Amino acid sequence: MLWTRRACGGAWLLRAARGPEPGRSASGARGQGWLQPTGYDTGVKVYNSLTRRKDPLIVSRADAASWYSCGPTVYDHAHLGHACSYVRFDIIRRILSRVFGCTVVMVMGITDVDDKIIRRANEMSVSPASLARLYEEDFKQDMAALKVLPPTAYLRVTEHVPQIVAFIERLIANGHAYCTAKGNVYFDLQSRGDRYGKLVGVAPGPVGEPVDSDKRHTSDFALWKAAKPQEPFWGSPWGDGRPGWHIECSTIASLVFGSQLDIHSGGVDLAFPHHENEIAQCEAFHQCPQWGNYFLHSGHLHVKGGGEKMSKSLKNYVTIKDFLRSTSPDVFRLFCLRSSYRSAIDYSEGALLEARSLLRATAAFVEDARAYLRGQLAGGPIQEDVLWERLGRTKAAVQAALADDFDTVRAVDAVMDLVHHGNRQLKAASECVPGAGSPAALHSLVEELVCFRLKVRQFALASGEAPGEARRQRLLERQPLLEACDALRRDLAVHGISIKDRSGSSTWELLDPRTEDPKPRS
Repeated sequence: MLWTRRACGGAWLLRAARGPEPGRSASGARGQGWLQPTGYDTGVKVYNSLTRRKDPLIVSRADAASWYSCGPTVYDHAHLGHACSYVRFDIIRRILSRVFGCTVVMVMGITDVDDKIIRRANEMSVSPASLARLYEEDFKQDMAALKVLPPTAYLRVTEHVPQIVAFIERLIANGHAYCTAKGNVYFDLQSRGDRYGKLVGVAPGPVGEPVDSDKRHTSDFALWKAAKPQEPFWGSPWGDGRPGWHIECSTIASLVFGSQLDIHSGGVDLAFPHHENEIAQCEAFHQCPQWGNYFLHSGHLHVKGGGEKMSKSLKNYVTIKDFLRSTSPDVFRLFCLRSSYRSAIDYSEGALLEARSLLRATAAFVEDARAYLRGQLAGGPIQEDVLWERLGRTKAAVQAALADDFDTVRAVDAVMDLVHHGNRQLKAASECVPGAGSPAALHSLVEELVCFRLKVRQFALASGEAPGEARRQRLLERQPLLEACDALRRDLAVHGISIKDRSGSSTWELLDPRTEDPKPRS
């Protein structure tokens, strides 16, 4: 269903431009005259960047809430700053679906032609298209590793240039854009009057412009860039060129969702100018007073101590791949849950250790509770009626917290209170049945032992950049370490623990004593 409009060329644009949805009237300045949508009330109050307040989240349909997410510009590896934003919105998407019964149709635009892509491709002596495909796939792999659900559809800019051209043509026809003698097309910001600035409140002031700029006004922004030597280009009524940045998302979102969008998300740095310009373009194209109903913005990931956001331009970033070599995605996701999605968050070892500790505490409680149910913990009886009552209160507290702008901090605190209460009860039954150790403690012990063994083994195998003879000598000196690692693996196998060494990692499984086949660790 998402792709049926593509075959119609510009026809979908003409249909989408017929006007606003029934019952929608003109909107005014920021936060004033915002139109509360009609439809399915999710029960959530969400902080809306359009109004700077918490508004009831009402989507068009419970089974198909429309959500557009700004995707990556694919010219390099993604870093933890990107990961933080996408994980936070993935959490919100899951909450809407699993807690509030709202199915999301999410579309993500992939910017696969851009100044940064062209510059990087030239540096690497490859085509911009091949570079973009490489890092697009790299981004998707990173998201999967972080357990981020894929969007309903990824749409690439380069595959929708005819639709972008048709969108720009409509803006020109509606009197909101103009073409210059050089073949550039700009959005005429003055044509919006006082309707510009729904997110930032004011129109941008003069900025430094090249002396040869062909804009009418310094605040106008590019919709179409005339072709330059040795750059990708497409044909258009204004000559060869390529799309500007802001027009890409407006066209792609309109292609799928038409003249009304429930939710638009992105990092807080995208609010201006990107999202502000998207609003201007879409409302001018659709001739509607309100295109996007809710804009959600995530806070930056800061480098602790520096107070600056993690970014490539500041060269203070950690790639997702490097991070996941030493830390699990679950730890990072809990790290994100421990702060409001709207707030800045400090990246530090201390914060990650806290998340890891909470995760282990929760896993240990679950394992101990299972051991109690299996009769492996002896002692006084547990007050099950008290626990059931506490569980009911916790579920209500979690629901209330998530309904309040997806307050995951309060929700996690409520769950941890339940865990601590449960642990206090289990202490009365903490004496182990003879022959049955604590599953949680054994699991943690083996996990730490296998991780330590892996580090020793990697050190023993590492030869660095040493030349041939020196490399052989180094490996010979470290041979006893490898032999010790092998001996430990054999010793653990006697106790029913099978370690398997793979490229760059080691895994372990419990062996069924009856068959010596692996069995689940749970």
